[in-house]
Amino acid sequence: MTVIPPPPINGLLPRAALSASQRDEMFGLLSHHFDGVTREQFEHDLAEKNWIVEIRREGRLAGFSTLLVCDAELDGSPLTAIYSGDTIVAPEAWGSSALARTWIASVNHLRAASPQRPCYWLLLTSGFRTYRFLSVFWRNFFPHHAVPTPMRVQRLLNHLAKARYGEWHDARTGIVRFPRPQKLRGQLADIPKGRVSDAHVAFFLARNPGHSNGDELVCITEISEHNLTAAGRRMLA
Repeated sequence: MTVIPPPPINGLLPRAALSASQRDEMFGLLSHHFDGVTREQFEHDLAEKNWIVEIRREGRLAGFSTLLVCDAELDGSPLTAIYSGDTIVAPEAWGSSALARTWIASVNHLRAASPQRPCYWLLLTSGFRTYRFLSVFWRNFFPHHAVPTPMRVQRLLNHLAKARYGEWHDARTGIVRFPRPQKLRGQLADIPKGRVSDAHVAFFLARNPGHSNGDELVCITEISEHNLTAAGRRMLA
């Protein structure tokens, strides 16, 4: 397991440092916005992670993402893998860049623990907003509507997904289907009028037609400063 020094990033917390009240807040926020969330399932997912990225507004939790950072390899070449777990941003914080800023700064810090290794983020998403996050802040990510996934990147994606999700991962479709999926509630699951005209959103909906049932599209991007868009670099400034 990658050893990482204590974070100087406000909003990046070791999972082991969470208090009982923080865990209650996280579960409350997640279950308010997703159907199918149980406390047992939440705690099981959390126990598998080692880092938490959170944002607060006036002391109240407004969003978080859980992360597993671990060592991996492909064809004998070592790398760092970052797996995303439970992630939610309350609608009232959608207009804020706080989570994006904190998340990008956090993963950049985590990557720096082993700077000689390439670092890849494996993202599961059942919502177009999370998929859209990739196109805003990362230059190269896959799958992508305009660029075929390079063979080695596809092999890496399949390798990491299979190692983590086993039989729940369908390499043919690039979808992970959990036995007890979490489904976005109400307006979070709706596709606002006009968004389908966005090429990234249309692509996500085509690749993950079962998103409303909790199907998760597996995505991958390299965590590096050269792979950030101009918007992504502003998040580090």
